[in-house]
Amino acid sequence: MSRLKIAAAALLVIAVATPGCSRNREVPTQLAPSRMTAIGVNAYLWRAALDTISFAPLLQADANTGVIITDWYAAPNSPGERVKLTVTILDQDLRADALRVAASRQVQQNGVWVEAPVSAATVQKLEDIILTRARDIRRTTVSG
Repeated sequence: MSRLKIAAAALLVIAVATPGCSRNREVPTQLAPSRMTAIGVNAYLWRAALDTISFAPLLQADANTGVIITDWYAAPNSPGERVKLTVTILDQDLRADALRVAASRQVQQNGVWVEAPVSAATVQKLEDIILTRARDIRRTTVSG
């Protein structure tokens, strides 16, 4: 969902949920459960993580343990740099501390792949994107 659609949806919720508004009764009073137990981990986080890292080829994805591991991925515009991701979902609840992302990065030097640092901000941004996507999926589950 685009940022414009998210902003529009937020404005709509504020407008509809304003106290004293006769349409207030039309707003859903329940959210989808934050805990999903059909698989071993939170289903919203699981789906959001798979969606978010779908650009990279998967090596392993185990919904019972909550571990997703990608193979090395090199962006077409940066063939001399590649990344590998491990996403771990730690809980059945949809919470920020139920998600951990680890990234490895390598750069090519003289034809050899060499380990390179990954910015903590990059990993944090990826976690934020997954969490936002999980919350969006949860909201659409209610209204869908």
